[in-house]
Amino acid sequence: MKKILLDFIKLFTGLFISAFGIMMTINANLGFAPWDVFHKGISNIFGTTIGQSNIIVGIVVVIIDSILGEKVGWGTLCNMVFVGIFMDFITSIGVIPVAHSFIPGVIMIIVGMFISGIAAYLYISAGMGAGPRDGLMVALVKKTNRSVRFIRNSIEIGVLTIGYFLGGFVGIGTLMISLGIGYFIQLAFKIFKFDVKKVRHRLVVDDMKVLKDKLLKKSS
Repeated sequence: MKKILLDFIKLFTGLFISAFGIMMTINANLGFAPWDVFHKGISNIFGTTIGQSNIIVGIVVVIIDSILGEKVGWGTLCNMVFVGIFMDFITSIGVIPVAHSFIPGVIMIIVGMFISGIAAYLYISAGMGAGPRDGLMVALVKKTNRSVRFIRNSIEIGVLTIGYFLGGFVGIGTLMISLGIGYFIQLAFKIFKFDVKKVRHRLVVDDMKVLKDKLLKKSS
């Protein structure tokens, strides 16, 4: 029980830091990351906040993941909801300033990507399941038998293109994040000596099965 509690604390710490890193890159004011371009496009259509759009897209992506046969973890569900909530909270308290010139914007993007790398380590190492968008990538790799790089790039280009036509903000920052985020995640894994291949994720379906078995034993 103590380990589960610690894992959830690690997960939520990672999700909050992830939201903070995302808002750093957004407030850098040099162009959003591909998924955030898409989220902003959704915001323009429905009049939602970017955090609410993140949640809406996350729900749709989780449904697609399930249809494609990808198992959902508790971390997947928490990622789907709480990153968006945390983004709106961080925005509401105004703790991250908006950059109004190039150099501060570049610095904010670099710091934001580093923070996002640390966040990825925290919520992935908690072993609670991949985020909705990472799950989509894994599901499509399995279904199409194409490389991770091809699928990841195809998804990023797809959401970026749609988001751009919906009015999302694309700029030099978009290119920086697209090229740099993978490096910063890898750097964080190296700093913490974390091997992502060794993670065993706690899945919702497995926990529900265990709970069902316990209830059946009690009733018999």
